[in-house]
Amino acid sequence: MTKVITAIALFVCSLLSAQGQFEQGMGKAFGLWKEGKSTEASDLFERIAGAEKTSWLPNYYVALVNTTTAFGTQDKDKMNLLLTKAQNALDTEMGKNPNNAELLVMQAMINTAWIVFDPMTNGMKLSGKTMELYAKAEAIAPENPRVVFGKAEFQIGGAKWTGIDTKPLCAQIEKSIGLFATFKPETPFSPKWGLDRATEALKNCK
Repeated sequence: MTKVITAIALFVCSLLSAQGQFEQGMGKAFGLWKEGKSTEASDLFERIAGAEKTSWLPNYYVALVNTTTAFGTQDKDKMNLLLTKAQNALDTEMGKNPNNAELLVMQAMINTAWIVFDPMTNGMKLSGKTMELYAKAEAIAPENPRVVFGKAEFQIGGAKWTGIDTKPLCAQIEKSIGLFATFKPETPFSPKWGLDRATEALKNCK
């Protein structure tokens, strides 16, 4: 009996230690990202993802860091490298969590980065798929502020080609700001970004 208790105690301790390492690693990666060290942050998130197979969050942040970095480059080779890394990390988690609204929004963001980089080549190819992603995410999590904001922002971005009225979309951005105020992330590391972007977008909305 003593051996059993000892074994259980050791197992619990190893779980707590692993959880502590996960939290420390994630905290360090966020710190690097905040300092503008996106490559180092991405690499650390990637290492955490390799060690922690049960959480979708490290790979999600690999995708998010690389996609947001890609929005800021005009170099095709660098863009391709960043978005390929983002896509590979996201594919790993989408295979396990196809109905995760945050992952669907992330895929929509990767598509949007490609469209923004080369609208003539990628606009027709990816716009419909991106709207399908937002529609699926909205059906799963209609109160998720990133879903509501992302969908409206994407439609506003395409308004100059589609000619749709943007006033209802501005109202959706305003709605997302209200949802950010009440949204409760599941864990300390769950996505909670977007309020600053939504607030800025509303200022410029017509």
